[in-house]
Amino acid sequence: MAALVDTKILVYRFDGRFPEKQKIATEFLRRGIAEDSIRLPHQAIVEFVAAVTRPIRGRMILQQVEALREAEELLKQFTVLYPNEAILRDAVRGCAAYQLNWFDAHLWSYAEHYGLSEIYSEDLQHDRYYGSVRVVNPFVELR
Repeated sequence: MAALVDTKILVYRFDGRFPEKQKIATEFLRRGIAEDSIRLPHQAIVEFVAAVTRPIRGRMILQQVEALREAEELLKQFTVLYPNEAILRDAVRGCAAYQLNWFDAHLWSYAEHYGLSEIYSEDLQHDRYYGSVRVVNPFVELR
């Protein structure tokens, strides 16, 4: 069964400030490509480009041209899921029912809508179910 991946995992793949997370993210994404076990919401690609090109203490993780090239690679390597009205309505419901912020609720609604049983994210509570979707933090061992 395929799982949904949150933006931070994509970002950690390139963020040398966190070498342990970078290694885990790289291995996780490579395995996902080989097994075709990862789905990306289009929102994660949009957020990825914004996150890696935002200056952090005067330094960007990737220059814009590199970030855009990596975004194109993500489109080729993974199945990308796109929103529709039902996903947006579920996101509103997720905000209200689970007290999630808008972006996390939107992520959850993709998984719920597309029948994906897991979301890989460090932003949501590890091993918690939101509806029929379980959250898995791939970095939980680093705590």
